Amino acid sequence: MPIIETAGATDVGLRRSNNEDAFVIMADKRVVSVADGMGGAAAGEVASNIFVTAVQDFFGAACLATEDAVYQLVKQTFNAANNRIIEHVIQNPDNAGMGCTGELLAFVDGRYIIGHVGDSRIYLFRNGELRQLTKDHSLVQMQLDGGAITAEEARVHPKRNIVLRVVGMELDFSLDILRGNTFVHDLFLLCSDGLTDMIEDTIISAILLSSLSLDHKAEQLIEAAKKAGGKDNITVVLCKINET
Repeated sequence: MPIIETAGATDVGLRRSNNEDAFVIMADKRVVSVADGMGGAAAGEVASNIFVTAVQDFFGAACLATEDAVYQLVKQTFNAANNRIIEHVIQNPDNAGMGCTGELLAFVDGRYIIGHVGDSRIYLFRNGELRQLTKDHSLVQMQLDGGAITAEEARVHPKRNIVLRVVGMELDFSLDILRGNTFVHDLFLLCSDGLTDMIEDTIISAILLSSLSLDHKAEQLIEAAKKAGGKDNITVVLCKINET
């Protein structure tokens, strides 16, 4: 069985006073997750922590023997996190409007399974090529898909932070689940938009291609985002598929 090497880091950035991002690495379960909180009287960090806690609760107690079992667990985790955030708001009305993005990546039997809601992202760096696996649930992405704007315009669009799908806003929400094969040397990147809003894919690729350790690559990605302005919280999790 291939070895999954992991690294993660988060930073408040240069403009914010608190960090609403959260991440969790469960190396023994071959599961990682990133969440970016928002809204509700500065309770975004509560929402993101509820999400990663749900990941720990569901995957920590589970036997991840098959791909189908992991698939079902991804759905259960997102549904539970969604319900927990809604319940928190009912009990704490001052936090009304809070929610979070959710990224979950799990590995089983030479395969990856992704759960995705929002505009945080998961990338795959394979054979020197960076590919975005998830699609943003955002107003700008919808306009881009419809041909109303170009990719260049999307990067600087003033409404690029309007998210259309969030964990914790509605009882009935739509979850993207993606699956694919893994290969030795594959490198997966999970990140909040505090990274991708600040630096181009070419810079991300150059750092991932470097000979730095995985921990240092995560640090360099965050530093690059801060050097570019650091306007938001920045969270990075890396997972590399190594030989047995």
